[in-house]
Amino acid sequence: MSLEKILDLRGVTKIFGDLPQEALSMLKAGASKTEVQKETGQVVGLNNVSLSVKRGEVFVVMGLSGSGKSTLIRHVNRLIDPTSGEVFVNGRDVLKMSLDELRTYRRTEVAMVFQNFGLLPHRDVIDNVAYGLEVRGTEKRERLETAQRWIETVGLAGYEKSRPHELSGGQQQRVGLARALAMDTGILLMDEAFSALDPLIRSGMQEQLLGLQKELHKTIFFITHDFNEAIRIGDRIAVLNDGELVQTGTPEEIILDPADEYVVDFVRDVNRARVIRVGAIMDKNQLAPCQAEVVENSSCEDVLPLFAHHEWVGVLDENGTRIGGISAKRVIAALARHQALMD
Repeated sequence: MSLEKILDLRGVTKIFGDLPQEALSMLKAGASKTEVQKETGQVVGLNNVSLSVKRGEVFVVMGLSGSGKSTLIRHVNRLIDPTSGEVFVNGRDVLKMSLDELRTYRRTEVAMVFQNFGLLPHRDVIDNVAYGLEVRGTEKRERLETAQRWIETVGLAGYEKSRPHELSGGQQQRVGLARALAMDTGILLMDEAFSALDPLIRSGMQEQLLGLQKELHKTIFFITHDFNEAIRIGDRIAVLNDGELVQTGTPEEIILDPADEYVVDFVRDVNRARVIRVGAIMDKNQLAPCQAEVVENSSCEDVLPLFAHHEWVGVLDENGTRIGGISAKRVIAALARHQALMD
């Protein structure tokens, strides 16, 4: 994965109401969201949120309802302008784009997958998938060929002429995903994209997204209220609470070292052995030969059976180079540390 920043939000604050500057002054002076609303009637959607997303990573923003997740993602394609702060995509200031530049940006650099599918009911599947390309001005034959390819990729071959109401919720969401992928943008914005789906269908969509990501290496900015979903698909996770950024880190970092009680409540019931990767807790100095080896993104759950026959298991990077070792003692210590935080 490249370390290049593709998305950079700097001090983004969003206040809803008729007196945003008065509320902003109160925030800067240290007032809470509740105090601002009580005194001014203004609603603080986001308060001084700064984060950056690397090219090719799945970056998940999570929090409870009202935490500011959906407000944040709408700043990326400028459906909302911040009260203060800056939004940079590919090094360009989105807030300074002209209407023509913004229109081109939305058609070529970002694509969005919505929670409620956002399909056009009077169009069949293939025309829904091709819609963004039609708006972009792509010639009909090319856009239909592209749409057909993505319909097949998401497993909907044979449904090209179906209307949205004839599809299940999971199928409709696959159409929405195919439509976004057909745009071939570097950034995918996914706002609670799987939240309306039944658990089994939701799990299948998560699996398909991860499979596609291995091939496509898109930059995905994913919004969810489900911590299990966040840790399953996210390379990194940002946790929002009442419009403020509480913690940012890998799933392991958040589980092993939650920033406050709000985050602790999220991680309390997580199967940590399935989430914590050996690369996060290995001994980097343990490079002695081992009869058994695993890759660094293997979970503790994956490596535990090996300790029945081996005291140490070697850890390899994605290129097969030895980078450390893991023992049962280190795994148990990591899991016990997490449990101590929960108690």
